[in-house]
Amino acid sequence: MKLFQQLLIAPAALGLLAPLSASASEVNLDAISNYSKENLELDVNSFQQKSLDNILLSGGEGLVESSDFVGGFSETTTASFSADFLVGAVDGNSNEAATFGYQMGIGLETSFTGEDSLSATIDIGNGGGPIGATNGLNFDSTSDALFLDGLTYTFPLGGATVLVGDNTDISAVYTGACAYSSFTDYMGNCGTGNSVGIGGKGVTAAVSYAFDGGFSLAGGISSEQYKMSGTTVTYPGLLTKEGTDIYGIEAAYSADSWGVAVAYADDEAKTYWGVNGTYAFDFATLSAGIESEDSGSATAEGFFVGLSFAEVGAGSLDIGMGTTGNFADSDTDYYIYEASYAYPVNDGMTITPGIYIREGSTDETGFAVKTSFSF
Repeated sequence: MKLFQQLLIAPAALGLLAPLSASASEVNLDAISNYSKENLELDVNSFQQKSLDNILLSGGEGLVESSDFVGGFSETTTASFSADFLVGAVDGNSNEAATFGYQMGIGLETSFTGEDSLSATIDIGNGGGPIGATNGLNFDSTSDALFLDGLTYTFPLGGATVLVGDNTDISAVYTGACAYSSFTDYMGNCGTGNSVGIGGKGVTAAVSYAFDGGFSLAGGISSEQYKMSGTTVTYPGLLTKEGTDIYGIEAAYSADSWGVAVAYADDEAKTYWGVNGTYAFDFATLSAGIESEDSGSATAEGFFVGLSFAEVGAGSLDIGMGTTGNFADSDTDYYIYEASYAYPVNDGMTITPGIYIREGSTDETGFAVKTSFSF
């Protein structure tokens, strides 16, 4: 008998003799001695799990390549993540302590035809303290709870692009013409946040069309949520008597080294006109914007101007100034000045120190370091 067969017989015989109920007559030694490796039909597949259903609680594309797998993300679904850490303080604020803040965004997107897109944006943050509040960097404030910041479906219709959704901006389909990377919220959209950067609440529907030669046209409507009589529950409305409708339209032109955008907006309380533009020089890019608003009884204006230097050492530098809002002729104009330097540590991490001076009844000086991650 071969040595290998003997090694197989020994433990098998001992295992059969161990129980008290076993007897020598029950052991077929001849059958055991005749067992050989030719009877062994084990291969790699014998140890594979027969069903892969429900082995992933959550997953992504490419994690499981088996065609038998059911669940997880579809092949057309992608997820993107971003996180910002903020450390800073404000001199002149009622709270001058240095504080730490954070915000995180999750973006989910999927396509059903290859030309459409269903997108969801989820935010979480703690507001960022005084430096990250609305008078500064305007960090997300969701009380450390996940918040659905927008749910939209975008699809082609003829030669146009249509967007419908909830809690999203009309300007999501706008082209704009602002190349400045703002550090504070005041500089966003080159100072035209009510017109070229018009927002939206509740239900939103918008459409854009890009013509040949760089010209584009876009517009939309968004309706705020309203409360039904006798209840605290809010309902989305569109073109209803109870709700507030916001309208917007934009025309833009983009060339190789310059661009301009003109927009009009109406929120039923005020109307806005805004123009922003950009021009790329050899050494820097100039961005500017002006905006006016009409409340029916008075008009007010604001402006912005900034320079962006793409290559300053290993990073980029942005310097800008503008008004802190739109001011009427009888108002005292207040200005804000800012400078920030964005240093990319690697493809997924950027450190941006910045400083701003904001005029007001009490002048404020804020300094912060923002660390941004994308993954």
